[in-house]
Amino acid sequence: MSNKDSKLWGGRFTEATDEFVEQFNASVGFDKRLFKQDILASRAHAQMLAHIGVLNDKDCDALLQALDKIETEIEAGEFNWKSSLEDVHMNIEARLTELVGEAGKRIHTGRSRNDQVATDVRLYLREAIEEIDARIESLQQAILKIAEQESGTIMPGFTHLQVAQVITFGHHMLAWFEMIQRDRSRLHQCLVSTNVMPLGSAALAGSGFNLDREFVAKKLNFASITHNSLDAVSDRDFAIEFCAFGAILFAHLSRIAEELVLWTSTQFNFIELPDRFCTGSSIMPQKKNPDVPELVRGKTSRVYANLFALLTLMKSQPLAYNKDNQEDKEPLFDTVDTVHDCVVAFANMLPHITVNREVLLNAVQQGYATATDLADYLVQKKVPFRDAHEVVGKTVKYAIQQNKRLDELRLDELQKFSPSISDDVFEILSLEGSVVSKNTYGGTAPARVKEQIELAKQRMKEFA
Repeated sequence: MSNKDSKLWGGRFTEATDEFVEQFNASVGFDKRLFKQDILASRAHAQMLAHIGVLNDKDCDALLQALDKIETEIEAGEFNWKSSLEDVHMNIEARLTELVGEAGKRIHTGRSRNDQVATDVRLYLREAIEEIDARIESLQQAILKIAEQESGTIMPGFTHLQVAQVITFGHHMLAWFEMIQRDRSRLHQCLVSTNVMPLGSAALAGSGFNLDREFVAKKLNFASITHNSLDAVSDRDFAIEFCAFGAILFAHLSRIAEELVLWTSTQFNFIELPDRFCTGSSIMPQKKNPDVPELVRGKTSRVYANLFALLTLMKSQPLAYNKDNQEDKEPLFDTVDTVHDCVVAFANMLPHITVNREVLLNAVQQGYATATDLADYLVQKKVPFRDAHEVVGKTVKYAIQQNKRLDELRLDELQKFSPSISDDVFEILSLEGSVVSKNTYGGTAPARVKEQIELAKQRMKEFA
């Protein structure tokens, strides 16, 4: 059999495909990943064709049994993938025809590879989103576990990476939770965009057969069907949305990773990571390297690149389907894999970190973190805030010269800068007093942290 004759589309051609072009054109090397989705959609399509009378029941049953056999062969590694058949769709269809003969040639009635691949990718991504959502929930639970354990643990809060104010470690963990909660909301919106069925749009214009698209959508558990066949076969917005979700998620994961790397350094020593999530040095035996957070931070670059690749791929494409869209899968697949693996890594690692509470306490004592509390105290004593700000600045300068913390200054020393200061000032200059005073909704006071932890648990249930 000649090369042109082996093609399922070869009737119009008079010469075989160039050998290099055949390899260049083939996508089966990566799109065979969609085999389950392709078989699932083919089952539903065959049942619909029988439902509208295009297939008889005997042929439909034969096709369904053959599809089951093909799935078993692929899972067992016994399927012969051929690059000459270009993609996952034609490889499966060719094998189907080998198994059932004439009926195998009928299954493509009313569909095109254009709507077929658009459906397969949506089925694939829908399943991936559900799996990733479960992993993100595990990550959130891990974060909340630390927040509960450390709801009253005092630590420095930073701006510009300088000690700014006193906060609790639990409060910091809840900031991580909020970032991930927003990511999860975006993921669920992406699921809504993905869960729309294009099958039945055929190549671009719809089908001349009286296809029952709603029948197929119900079989495949799609929430709805697409409204325009031209758009349906060429739309990849849902894939771009997922990659955008991934990019924003990694903006957050990389921030968390950066803090983990900083906090495990000798200079900070705020936390310790379990040995099983770290590696050593080939030359420096004392080293314990935070490779997991560093890798997550590094993988952010590829997730960003995947989003940009898809945006660029779709830029300026005329309607409808173009061969360009063969390039949509590898960036999408890579983002799915990278998101999944990095979320799993963090979800598995975070519950086992050790928080060095004494180090955190010592660190917050070094940076005059209660200075803002002193300014607020003066405002409550009727001193205008700008005047209070200047007073406290001078007080901090004096404390630095004396090599003392603010709470180590005597009352008479403090009163040199403002006669409004009395002996009750030491209540707010203590670290404990500082965090307890931040009792606004969403604040760092331990009671508010515990309140937000319980609310966070309830908010997570909204995604169920």
